[in-house]
Amino acid sequence: MSTAPSSPSEWQSAWLVAEREIGSKLRSKAFVISSAILLIAALASVLWGGFAAANSADEGIPVAVTSQTERDVEGLEGLDVTVADDADAATALVADGTVDAALLPDDSGSGFDFKIVADDGVPSGLMAMLSQSPTVELLDPTGGMDGILRYFVALGFGIVFLMAASIFGSTIATSVVEEKQTRVVEILISAIPVRSLLAGKVVGNTILAMAQIIALAAIAVVGLSITGQTEVLAGLGAPLLWFAVFFFFGFVLLAALFAAAGAMVSRQEDIGATTTPLTMLIMAPYFLVIFFNDNPLVLGIMSYVPFSAPVGMPLRQYLGEAQWWEPIVSLVILMATCVAAIWVGARIYQNSLLRMGARVKLAEALRG
Repeated sequence: MSTAPSSPSEWQSAWLVAEREIGSKLRSKAFVISSAILLIAALASVLWGGFAAANSADEGIPVAVTSQTERDVEGLEGLDVTVADDADAATALVADGTVDAALLPDDSGSGFDFKIVADDGVPSGLMAMLSQSPTVELLDPTGGMDGILRYFVALGFGIVFLMAASIFGSTIATSVVEEKQTRVVEILISAIPVRSLLAGKVVGNTILAMAQIIALAAIAVVGLSITGQTEVLAGLGAPLLWFAVFFFFGFVLLAALFAAAGAMVSRQEDIGATTTPLTMLIMAPYFLVIFFNDNPLVLGIMSYVPFSAPVGMPLRQYLGEAQWWEPIVSLVILMATCVAAIWVGARIYQNSLLRMGARVKLAEALRG
């Protein structure tokens, strides 16, 4: 006597949906080509930046000296020396960016023949070239690290989060609407639970997004290693790991909400009405770190807001502005928000999935 095969469990059903999501993406020429272009562009950017920095270093660190301190740099290789008329003229060269630092006579009684005057930080390698470790005077001590490097690190975190979250988030929403529009969803939920369908979409796209993040991180490591940017690489190590962890929970949060947003409409033309608020939440961290990467208050707030923490907290860690306990607290807040978003997204998704026609209002979707 034959027995009917047992139906798959909810987790097995979710994994089947995840495999379907992953397979459909990998079979898409547009996705494969765009991903390849993204990775190649990222590698080219890292290599170009690394070689440009190396060439700049080979040209020598631009420093200003006076007639009294000129002898202290005689015979030193790796410096591009400018002799100024006096200390004020040398300081002016630092202030306007002509040179990175100035060696001026030190009359403070510190015991050193000269002192170093710089804008927001002493150029890397300058102290090692000198025979003594003199007093350092910064014209802009709040500037912290080099502004250009700060900007590009902020840009990197911001644009990676923006692209990965928006591409895969919109993919989830579009997939949900397509299944509703073609009535495929009615066949799917007759075979598997609605919760499994939602979980499978979130899991599949999260795997794809994390694979892209890991590939970009690997490219950054390889590129910086090839170009000899060991100092930058050492500083990026821990922030990159934290970025991956924060991105994982941040994307799960957004994926659940994108699926819910897609379930609220029945036509592709209407999808923008429900996904626009989520897209704005994704774009906000990108623009904030671009315009406020030198503002500790804005970055501090960003690092605790769940939608911007994946960008704000790793950036603050790289800048050395975050205490050891702050990433842990921020991650706990993000995880709690992620659980709440999954619950809300699942409720909206389940209550809206089979409702065709006009867009389902948020209050109706939450009530069921």
